[in-house]
Amino acid sequence: MPLHPQAEAYLKLFPTDLETPVSSLTPEVIAQMRTLDGFAEQRGPIVPLPVVRDEVVEGVPVRVYRPEKGDRPLPAIVYFHGGGWVFGSVARNDALGRDLAVRNGAVVVSVDYRLAPDHPFPAAADDAWTVVKDVFARAGAYGADPGRIAVCGDSAGGNLAAVTAWQARDAGLRPAHQLLIYPVTDVAMDTPSYRDRATGFGLGAGEMAWFIEQYGGDPADPRLAPLRLADKTGLAPATVITAEYDPLCDEGEAYAAQLAAAGVPVELRRYGGAIHGFFGLPGFFDQAVEAREYAALRLEEAFR
Repeated sequence: MPLHPQAEAYLKLFPTDLETPVSSLTPEVIAQMRTLDGFAEQRGPIVPLPVVRDEVVEGVPVRVYRPEKGDRPLPAIVYFHGGGWVFGSVARNDALGRDLAVRNGAVVVSVDYRLAPDHPFPAAADDAWTVVKDVFARAGAYGADPGRIAVCGDSAGGNLAAVTAWQARDAGLRPAHQLLIYPVTDVAMDTPSYRDRATGFGLGAGEMAWFIEQYGGDPADPRLAPLRLADKTGLAPATVITAEYDPLCDEGEAYAAQLAAAGVPVELRRYGGAIHGFFGLPGFFDQAVEAREYAALRLEEAFR
């Protein structure tokens, strides 16, 4: 379908995700960009919650959101933010963390994993797994029900959620669900959506190539490219959300197809006319609210 009118309006304001040539992204510029957030007002309201606390899990900072007082065990969502493994933070995604907690009636553990290029692969993946293991091992400390723990992430965070889902399976743990929002599942950059959406739709192939270069790693390693995981049987049930005008669209949908072929219950939903990043910006995109409501329904089913 045609590009959504809201996406068209957004791209007139922000033609590319980085708004600066990758050749100019020195360590100093990257550090400065990490402190700025021109989209703060568009990320949604900062919903007051009775419990919001910052903790450190084996050296990994996390922020824990709880939508109600008391110690009644609630479902838990371990959330990993996007940003190409280079940008993003718990603070920048504070509005989304709160929204996930309220919308799903769940404890949300938002993970401030280490960022490249300062901390290349597999630092982010290691941090993600450290936190997921801890939530399973100490569910009571989070006020979480150990039988109702989901992993969730968008973009590079979707990559980390997918990776921790198979690591959990291999460790004998059973996530209730994996919610993957336009995830990075491969780094080959050879799909039709990479070719057809290479430029002009916000996140471009050039930016993705730069992000992948900063993070590093072996393209065949499933900790980097979960699409390359040989055995996907027994993985947690999944929801995969993609955006039509996104270079990552095809690899996300290929991952959903591989899960289905392996007998994993999976539901794929592509948002027509949408661009990468829409889920995190409800102030710009009505589809963000639609997608969050859909994701909440899927998690509600998983947590029953």
